[in-house]
Amino acid sequence: METSAKKVLVKTYGCQMNVYDSARMGEVLAPLGYAATAAPEEADLIILNTCHIREKAAEKVYSELGKLRRLKDERKSQGGELLIAVAGCVAQAEGEEIVRRAKAVDLVFGPQTYHRLPALLARRAETGATVVEADFPAEEKFESLGRGTGPVRGVTAFLTIQEGCDKFCTFCVVPYTRGAEFSRPPAQIEAEARRLAGQGVRELTLLGQNVNAWHGDGGMGLAGLVARLSSIPGIERLRYMTSHPRDMDGALIEAHAENPKLMPFLHLPVQSGSDRVLKAMNRDHTTTDYLKLIARIRAARPDMALSGDFIVGFPGETDADFRDTLAVVEEVGYASAFSFKYSPRPGTPAAERKVQVPEEVKLARLLELQALIARQQSDFNRACVGKSLPVLVEKPGRRPGQLSGRSPYLQAVHLDGPEGLIGRVVETQIDGVGTNSLSGHYRTAA
Repeated sequence: METSAKKVLVKTYGCQMNVYDSARMGEVLAPLGYAATAAPEEADLIILNTCHIREKAAEKVYSELGKLRRLKDERKSQGGELLIAVAGCVAQAEGEEIVRRAKAVDLVFGPQTYHRLPALLARRAETGATVVEADFPAEEKFESLGRGTGPVRGVTAFLTIQEGCDKFCTFCVVPYTRGAEFSRPPAQIEAEARRLAGQGVRELTLLGQNVNAWHGDGGMGLAGLVARLSSIPGIERLRYMTSHPRDMDGALIEAHAENPKLMPFLHLPVQSGSDRVLKAMNRDHTTTDYLKLIARIRAARPDMALSGDFIVGFPGETDADFRDTLAVVEEVGYASAFSFKYSPRPGTPAAERKVQVPEEVKLARLLELQALIARQQSDFNRACVGKSLPVLVEKPGRRPGQLSGRSPYLQAVHLDGPEGLIGRVVETQIDGVGTNSLSGHYRTAA
């Protein structure tokens, strides 16, 4: 086995799934002698782990590849070699087009094939030709994981339990770049969770494109998996994202009422408040469905903090449709939310629609929506002042003597205290609120 000291830089774009995948790439490369670096000039291998959700995502990758080509040429002139790889969803969507447009690229592989990196690098070394690998072997991918080679840094971690999507929303490329829905076996998930707990992780965030569609043998759903993971010594908190409204079942709602380790924070995208737009998006739920679901969730867990996703300017969206979205936001009251202008993704049905909303209209709507969401987030944060919240302390703060952690509602919390509190849940009196965080002082530590 090759063990010479080499450096790898993984630049991550996009969602938490990509953050998880990037960490796993580091694990599969470690036995080949690769150590992580943040400096491009030190790297022997640079991997761009890409996201294809937003507009011009591919063009941003090509721009970055242009910069890396110059670094590659410089390295070659000095008698060395720099390998460049494009991974993730842009790699899956663009494939051979990346090779055609960026001659400096040595490897192109999709999000389901990073576990084959050692073999891909060996093939590149043997042939000297660019290697393109973009299929969907999700089961094989997960079977290769769970035997981590390096330590986890920090007390929180992501853990992918589900991949892919069968929903085919008309605006979304995920079914084409991540493949069909696949649920990772519960035994594999539990084994990785136990490994993470043994390395000091205290909070797990379970990830999936449709995470609440996860299912195991014997009819186990996400609620059952959460109960199973809650029994692992050392795991104090559990979260999950991203959920789809149609997969939010009664058992999972009840789990929020009964399981104290399941945090009262739920990311549940609605995308639009207009039934007409939701139908055009192929969301398979109505506004009424969504609001009834929210009411059930809050009946089970009254302090639930809600987050969501919103797309404004979907093809054919009218002023009335947009007002319907604002009305839903007003009724729900979000602790946080992500909002975006619609951007056509090549190959998706919505991109072919003739009635596209002008950019200036999309921007005006987005700014109005974001102002409303910002007010709601500020109101939610201010309502926490004077309360005592259990905070999981994650790391030192920016100034001496300061610590940083997260509330049950995923808010950043800053407090003073010794570093010995890191990794512990600390009962914290909230004294103040900033733009994106809370501040307080600890009372007791669990």
